[in-house]
Order: sequence, then structure tokens, then C-alpha cells
Amino acid sequence: MADLLRFRDDEPADHPGITVDAFLGQPDAVAVRVEPGDDARALVPHLARLQLIEVHFPSFGDGRGYSSARILREAGYDGELRAVGDVLVDQLAFLRRCGFDGFDPDQPFDPATRDAALSRWPAVYQPAADARVPIWALRQR
Repeated sequence: MADLLRFRDDEPADHPGITVDAFLGQPDAVAVRVEPGDDARALVPHLARLQLIEVHFPSFGDGRGYSSARILREAGYDGELRAVGDVLVDQLAFLRRCGFDGFDPDQPFDPATRDAALSRWPAVYQPAADARVPIWALRQR
């Protein structure tokens, strides 16, 4: 967790994430790790007790984690949603749009490159999990 990047004000959860199957069998677990083959919808009835959901990206080309994040945020999850694994700096803006607010990459991000990636697009065109106001809505104000 030395290279943990967070966009939250609360303390980071350091609970070890357990698998979705193990989580469903443990009523006191507060952290879970979603793997690419897991169905994030299985967590929806348990979102209130979760402090941390880690979504594992085993390779940068595996986009299933984006869908998991969107499902969880649309279901109302407001705890930390952390992307872990093979997360590249080029993906940061897109991952943030899907609702990720924590990142624990296999390789640390260069701070200047990270900041440039996050500020590359000052306007967005559609609503998403990050609640940024789309440019068309700003024009109507």
C-alpha cells in the first residue's frame, strides 16, 4: 500500500480483501476483492457493511473491472472502490469516471505523469459515476 493513490478524505481500509465467495459466507467481513470472473451484483445486498471493494485488474487489457465498478456505484455503493493490479496511468481518467476512488497499481505512477493524465480532459460529454457535470449541462446554466 506504499503507492496507494486515493481520492477520499477518510482513512484507507487496510483489511485484506477476501474473494467474493468467501465474503458471502462471512457476515463480519468488511472488505472484498472482485476478480474478473466474479459477478459484482452478488455484493449489492451487502454494500452497507462494506468499507472497501478491491477490483483486480490482472492485465491492463482486461476491462471487466470497469463494468464491476459501474454496477457497484449505480447500486449505491459509496465506500472505497480500489483498482488493484496492472493499472496503467493512461487508464486513470477512465477508471475515475467509472467510480474508482482508490488505486493500488503493480507499478507506481510517476506523479507528473499521473497529474497530466488526470487533467487531460477538462470537460466530459456524458454523466458517469464520478458525478462530473457534462459540458452540455454546463452550457444550459
